[in-house]
Amino acid sequence: MTGNTGSDSRVTDGSYNPLKEIGTLAVMILLSILGAIIGVQLITTLGVTPNTSIIGALFAMLLARIPMKAFQRYRSIHTQNLAQTVISSATFGAANSLLMPIAIPYVMGQPQLILPMFFGVSAAMLLDAYLLYRMFDTKVFPASNAWPPGVAAAEAIKAGDKGGREAWLLVVGVVVGLGGAMLKIPMAAFGTAFIGNIWALGMFGIGLLIRAYAQPIAGVDINALYIPHGMMVGAGLVSLFQVIQVIRQKRADAKATFTQPGNEVRKALGLGAVGYIAIAAALALAGGIYTEMTVSMLIGFIIYAAFAAFFHELIVGIAAMHSGWFPAFAVALITLIVGILIGFPPVALCILTGFTAATGPAFADMGFDLKAGFILRGYGKDLQVELAGRRIQLFAALIAFLIAIPVVWFAHIGYFAQDLVPPVARVYAKTIQAGAQPGIAHSLLIWAIPGAIIQLMGGPKRQLGVLLATGLLINSVMAGYAVVLGIVLRILIIRIWGEKGRTPMEILAAGFIAGDALYSFFSSVFSSKGK
Repeated sequence: MTGNTGSDSRVTDGSYNPLKEIGTLAVMILLSILGAIIGVQLITTLGVTPNTSIIGALFAMLLARIPMKAFQRYRSIHTQNLAQTVISSATFGAANSLLMPIAIPYVMGQPQLILPMFFGVSAAMLLDAYLLYRMFDTKVFPASNAWPPGVAAAEAIKAGDKGGREAWLLVVGVVVGLGGAMLKIPMAAFGTAFIGNIWALGMFGIGLLIRAYAQPIAGVDINALYIPHGMMVGAGLVSLFQVIQVIRQKRADAKATFTQPGNEVRKALGLGAVGYIAIAAALALAGGIYTEMTVSMLIGFIIYAAFAAFFHELIVGIAAMHSGWFPAFAVALITLIVGILIGFPPVALCILTGFTAATGPAFADMGFDLKAGFILRGYGKDLQVELAGRRIQLFAALIAFLIAIPVVWFAHIGYFAQDLVPPVARVYAKTIQAGAQPGIAHSLLIWAIPGAIIQLMGGPKRQLGVLLATGLLINSVMAGYAVVLGIVLRILIIRIWGEKGRTPMEILAAGFIAGDALYSFFSSVFSSKGK
């Protein structure tokens, strides 16, 4: 597909909303249903949720190839952007934000908690996405940062639209990405190394390698000793204080320009605080946990649950922004462990974990989608067009989330009847049932110190501590090598070719990520059919 931007005149002046066309809206609804089904199927059978953004974009590109007037609207890169937005929103929303949280009370033998949990996490998911929309392209979550899967989706759409050299570069990248993924090389990590912040990704790669080799070389199982968890607690708390400091700064970097006003983060966080406290209080009331607590403990639970949701959301968002990976399950486990140490009863911990885990995935995925839209709309050069397009993307994502809600509710009955639940839900349940183990609190406190120091050294822009802890939480030695090799090659390319080599390098990197995503998606689908 080449030269399609000419059919986009109504879009480029900010006056056109594809969702107002019945045909386009119907396709978006179908993609949302498809995305939700994919998410539910794969997280229960394989425990993973693949990035389906590229699938949505490719589907819209294929529709544009149909030689009928009704399908000409799909030539618009902005309509293709909406297609990738809705399917990825529905996939992550259904799997990570809805099904996984309600599986926790099922596994724990607390079926009476499933309905209140479902209402609570549905509200949390919608609020989660809205907060990222409000905070995207601010001092805390700049659009200029990496958001690698968003770059990959945008470059795929742009290449399909323009054709020529860029399209061929992308095709080469996709082929290499597919080939590498077939050889079990994490090509998404390799591609991300060419796009993200070098310092942040360097710490991420170091964390991955330390996690892989600590036991074979030093005989230390850092995961069993809760070293990554302690590091994330320290780095995460410092990161939260850094976010607050950034918000309070009256003067921004003179070189930095943002499409959102300076006080938008403060307003969004205020809204989030009220919203999360209200949801936590409603869950405590509907779940009946007030009967097992004193008034002071109940108040403490509501405050901690709201804080944990914020902590989870911001840390997952920061990790996703810099690396494209978001350790949502691991960070939720950290907030659960701290809740156990505080002494909350098992039913309260069940609600806490589901509520916390529901925040973060929708937040991060919305960032990826808005980054793709930001690139396709011209990097915010026309503020009116950018803000209008971003608002349309929000509506598209909310449609996808609202469709995912009934899909998951009806689907969970059959899945739970077959005892098909996300594997991580069993991990959370076992952790709650095991209770506080000796030495956990000590390990968390000890390793929080170096995590905090590293985070302080890197500052809020580099997020060294958070990305190091993210790497330590993920067991993938190949991803570690891929990140380090990618960074080395990136440095060599810039030294040899200078800035001229940056654009071709980033297009190839987008192809690596897209190829990895395509392989992950189709291999997951075919694997799930065999189960």
